[in-house]
Formats: sequence, structure tokens, C-alpha cells
Amino acid sequence: MLPPHGPGAGADQILAGYLRKQAGDFLRGLRLHGRSGADTHRTAEATRALREAAHRIRGALHTFRPLLDPAWADQLRTELAWLSGVLAEEHACTARLNRLLDALARLSGTQPVPAARTGAGATGPTGPTGPTGPTEGRPQSEVPEPHRPEAGVPEADRPERGRWAGGTPAEDGRAEGTRVENGPAPEEAPATPRPAATPRPAATPVPAAGAPGALTVGGARAGALLERRLTLGRTRAHSAALQALGSSRFHAVADAVALLASDVPLAATPAATGAALAAHAEVAERRLLAAVTALPLARAAHPYNAEALVLGLAAAPAGEAQDAPWHQVRELLRLHVYAQEVLGAGCGTGPDRRLTAAGRTLDRHRDAAAAAAAAAAAARTPRIAPATAYALGVLHADQRHEVEAARFAFQQAWQEACRAPGGPRDRYAPAAP
Repeated sequence: MLPPHGPGAGADQILAGYLRKQAGDFLRGLRLHGRSGADTHRTAEATRALREAAHRIRGALHTFRPLLDPAWADQLRTELAWLSGVLAEEHACTARLNRLLDALARLSGTQPVPAARTGAGATGPTGPTGPTGPTEGRPQSEVPEPHRPEAGVPEADRPERGRWAGGTPAEDGRAEGTRVENGPAPEEAPATPRPAATPRPAATPVPAAGAPGALTVGGARAGALLERRLTLGRTRAHSAALQALGSSRFHAVADAVALLASDVPLAATPAATGAALAAHAEVAERRLLAAVTALPLARAAHPYNAEALVLGLAAAPAGEAQDAPWHQVRELLRLHVYAQEVLGAGCGTGPDRRLTAAGRTLDRHRDAAAAAAAAAAAARTPRIAPATAYALGVLHADQRHEVEAARFAFQQAWQEACRAPGGPRDRYAPAAP
């Protein structure tokens, strides 16, 4: 936080001091990023510092645009939005993958998610082993004979042939262990029957979708599918970030921020008083209040009302539409908090902690909604096993419940912020002109 200005400080002095500080933070993050090298932890910290400084500069340029050169403010705000989006994508993919894998392990009751098992005909001295059969999620009585694990299943989903229960494949197709397949074909059956002293163990039936254990069976494949998809997205985002940081467009943004650290282009009007900052911050606050009023806070006040889950099961456009107002409130709340930081720079104070707590609940809402969308997209992958699709469906429902829990937490945090002195003045304030 900047040191407090004098009582007679003008709006231009307070705003210029705030922007210079944020520009300095941006340049320090850029220098740290250049020195991080192969240290991924330091690179992540530097990227986070760059994004935070860019967000605060954008927020100040948006809220207090009338006090600045409009053309310059719009240009820099657009470029900072591009840079923030490019840098945030890799972190978003990593956080989304960790969130989904942790939730999948929690829902399946295992930590970490165990390897998949064969549910039909995989027997041996150590019990059922091998990769998950393509008939996972179906009762044993419904699996067709004679090749029960592989009947009617695409080639990509079939288990590897020739693998033995003991874990060692035989070169000639025979060994002392029991094969994962359901034994030889009828024409290859041995002439002498199996001795009665060594009875064949009964096969373990595959749990049906919804039965206990079904999520564990499909959890391994669901986790592998999510990891493959999101790791690919993270790799592409990393490549895009490296390309952006080496482009001429990024160097132009860095030069503009470097100039901002020494010279802030203000409007060509006479210097305004400090009250002008409060007037523009009030406009941002009224927009926030109008957006919060449009939210179904009365519904969100009841926990487990299932609205987020039910609407999340609708078509993709409908599900995104019901999350959009909450995402808009998150953006407006962040602008309001940054405006309070600028006002606090003139008197040595900062935004109310209740507002920052409400902002964190909306961050949780955004992360859970994005994770649910990623699980739904993975479930639409062609030719996946039924148990895998079931595990992804349960994961999607769990994340939509997290969305609902975040809405309930925001409703409570917002009520507390409204009752606090100096908080939002009225939850039902009219929209700003």
C-alpha cells in the first residue's frame, strides 16, 4: 500500500502514485521471470506477480478512465487483457487438473486413484488383475459369451492380449499362471479335465453403474482421460505463453508499463480534487450492486437447493448462461476492490476484508464451474467405457455441487459485508446510469 498523501492531494496525484507502484510491481515480476530459468516454482511466482499487477493496472484504467488520456488508457487496457489471458491459461489448466483428480480420488474413496481392475474372467493365484475390461459397468450376467471381456467393444478399448495374472507375458502363449482372457477357445480346450483338487476361483462380477465400487472401477480410466486432455491443454498454453513473451507485442506492452512507472498520461483537463476519485469509485460500486441484485441470492441462501446441479445438466449454452451473471459479479467485485485500493492509497487504508472474502468465494465458483465443464467435455469423448462415463458424470455432479456451495458462501459473505460500516450501502441499489 502506498504511503498516505496529504489532505490536499489531488486525484491525479493519488491515481498516478498508485499506477506507478503497480507498474513497478509488474517490472519486478518481469525481471524475476527472466531470472527464473528452469525453476518452475519461481516461474509460477513471477507469472502470478505479472498477472496481479496487470489486473490492478487494468482495473484502475477502467474505473478512473475520465481522469486519464482515454486513447492511451484503452490501448493499454486491451493489451494487458491479452497478456493476462495468455499467462493465466497454463495455470488454469494445472489447477483444473489437480482439482479434478483430487475430487475423483475423494469420490472413489481412494488416495491416489487405484489402477483399474478386470471385472470378468481375470483369475489367478492373486485374484483378478490386469487392465479394466471393456465390459466395466455391466452386470456379469449381461456380458456376452464366449469372449465376455471383449465382445462388441472397439479395438482401442480392449485389454492387451497375452498378459498373465502373474504379470509376465508368455512367449509361446502358455505359462503356469492363469491368463486374463477367459481361457482358451473351445477348440483349444485341454483333453483332460481340471483336477478336482485345484478348483478354478469364481470370477468377480463387475459392479453395475451406481453400485458400490463402480466409481473405483471407472475412476482410473476417467483420471487418465482427464490427465491426457488437460495436460495437452497445459502444454499448448505453455507454448503460447512462451511465444507471447517473446513477441514484439509483449515488448511493446512492457515498454508502455515502463513508461507508466515514470510518467502517467493524465487527461488534458485541470487537476481534479480527491473527491473525483470517490465519485468514479461510486459508479463502479453502483454497477456492482445492480449486478448482485440480479442474482438469485434468496435461492442461494438455502444450502443444497440443487439449482446449480439441475441447470448444469441442461444443454451447454444453458449451463453457461446460468453461470454468466455470477462471473460478471466476480469481475465487477474485483473492479470495486481495486477502486477501494486507489481510494485507500490517499488515506493509508485498504479494501474491507469482507469484500476480499466474498471475492474468494466467487473465485471458487469460477474454478468449480470450469472443472465441471471439463468433466462434461471429457464425458463426451467417443468410444469410452460405461464405467468411465459414469465416473465422469459423478465428478461433474460433484463440481456442480461445489458451484452451489460457493454461491451459498458468497451470499453469506455479501450479507456480512453489507452490514459492515463502510460496506456496500444497499443490496438493492438501482443500476448506475
